[in-house]
Amino acid sequence: MGEYFGTTLPSRFGEFAAEYAALRESVGLLDTNFRALFSFTGADRQRYLNAILTSNVRDLKPGLGAVGLLLTPQGHIVAEVETFLLGDRILASSHAMVRERTFATLDKFIIMDDVTLEDVTDTTGTLDLAGPRTAPLLAECGAAGFNAMPLLAHEEIRAGQIPCRVVRRELAGDPAATLIVAREHLAALWREISERVRTHGGTPVGMEALNSIRLECGTAWFGVDYGEQQIPHEAGLEQSHISYEKGCYTGQEIVERVRSRGHVNRRITELRFEASEAPAHGTKLLFSGNEVGNVTSTGFSPRLGAAIGLGYLRREHSAISTKLDASGIAGEVIAPPLVSRKISA
Repeated sequence: MGEYFGTTLPSRFGEFAAEYAALRESVGLLDTNFRALFSFTGADRQRYLNAILTSNVRDLKPGLGAVGLLLTPQGHIVAEVETFLLGDRILASSHAMVRERTFATLDKFIIMDDVTLEDVTDTTGTLDLAGPRTAPLLAECGAAGFNAMPLLAHEEIRAGQIPCRVVRRELAGDPAATLIVAREHLAALWREISERVRTHGGTPVGMEALNSIRLECGTAWFGVDYGEQQIPHEAGLEQSHISYEKGCYTGQEIVERVRSRGHVNRRITELRFEASEAPAHGTKLLFSGNEVGNVTSTGFSPRLGAAIGLGYLRREHSAISTKLDASGIAGEVIAPPLVSRKISA
């Protein structure tokens, strides 16, 4: 077990190599109950969320979703928030480590709006599937068109007799999914899906293997690689988490100012380390003896057979192949992604 996003989750169920292989070659089942979940009802719910998040919630249709950020007025990141439009409500997903602050911020500006916000974290759970056999497995549960769904699109399915909502995701070019279920059915859903996973040649997977693959993809994690110390452009989120067509939202002035300038002074960067043990979170990165950045996360890359990680570097020292010193550990800037789609779904 280990701590991830402020919660305790399985790091491994068995051998790391087998779990990594499942995510790359078959399918892995993950306990992802690090999420904080909120429900918005009321006639103004869509307009309200559109005004406080960086994503385009305004134009969502039922069955679609979007990922965005909740920013301070100074443009710093309070939370990463996914929004899913259902027929009668919006379900929003963030992280347990910022649950209270996110709820308070989302609730703060509901004054004259017809919006009711409810924290449903304690009554809702999530499991994730990832790997090239994800789509065939979900087809058995009624999601026959899963592969054709846009990213973050969602629909109701039944896994055996258990109703749940499936959200379309992707990991390293292969299909992935989040299953959202009433917490009272979470254990039963795990049993049901784990049996199906094994029939497809997969296995339950811990967060350690997922961390390795997301680092090989160069994907930053909220609360690990970015948070309130960063603005979106520093974390490389300006294309994936921000809509530039939606109109005003909290923090927009800073986002637009940075956009017009064309660059930031430091940015998230992929790193490789020449050591059996990677440097710790927060380790300073040095160039010619001068501090030029810091490490945010690390893991082992089976692809390279080496420790890799993410960190922030000043722009002038972030070129590919730049050599660095991580407190006595040799490092180098490399280019993600290190992995590509391996087996067709």
